Amino acid sequence: MPAAESLAPGLYLVATPIGNLEDITLRAIRVLKQCDLIACEDTRQTRKLLNQYEIEKPTISYHEHNEAARAAELIEKLAAGVRIAVVSDAGMPGISDPGFRLVSLAIELGAPVVPIPGPTAFVSALVASGLPVEPLTFRGFLPPKIGARRRELERIRDSPQTEIFYEAPHRIRETLEDLVAVLGPGRRVVIARELTKIHEEFLRGRAVEVLEVLKSRAEIKGEIVLLIGPASEEQTRPVTVSVHNRVQQLMREEKLDEKTALKKAAKERGMSKSEAYREFQRDR
Repeated sequence: MPAAESLAPGLYLVATPIGNLEDITLRAIRVLKQCDLIACEDTRQTRKLLNQYEIEKPTISYHEHNEAARAAELIEKLAAGVRIAVVSDAGMPGISDPGFRLVSLAIELGAPVVPIPGPTAFVSALVASGLPVEPLTFRGFLPPKIGARRRELERIRDSPQTEIFYEAPHRIRETLEDLVAVLGPGRRVVIARELTKIHEEFLRGRAVEVLEVLKSRAEIKGEIVLLIGPASEEQTRPVTVSVHNRVQQLMREEKLDEKTALKKAAKERGMSKSEAYREFQRDR
């Protein structure tokens, strides 16, 4: 067997497993063993991986809260010829995780920037989703606030391609409710949850069907990829319903009182309660 290639000075962006620790390349292991320093999103999380493969290297935290200061520190080390590996908690550094600032500074410095490919959650979800794999757009995390989230969904209402987002488990039901309201109940969606782990799951179907499955569960856990299929001419479009009619619908179908129904209708539209109330009064 030939001797292992010596690792040159530079910045190495090392993809790590998104769940199953076996999903790591031989090259990634070699780079982690030969580098001088490993910059981690969470040193405790990375330590589990390093222990699995008997890698004993110093680590340093590099995450969204210290990115600016830590990037400058790491660049000084790069300038001195230190070999630095960057890892996130899971997947490829820089994909919805810190990394961009450090890569940009390293390029300005003229230091080598070397990607070490491996697992990425949205790619794994896409190829097993059953939705068209091209064209596509990966958009990262959806906004946490309902108004901004609905505006983001409005932008892809007529998208002819597969749209991919990451979403937090505690928001996924609310996000599916917004999706049904904005894109229509018939839009094809896929939720990929806990990829490569023991409880890996794919929920595929029309948006309203997937939402009903989520509503039937007491708690939803795990990392989630949300994939939204292309719009089609045959797809049922959401009907524009006035605030007044929506309030009446909620009172009838969900047995809500008028005040609670009005509050929910306002939330669905990303409106303040006072705005919704004024529109409600106009339509009475």
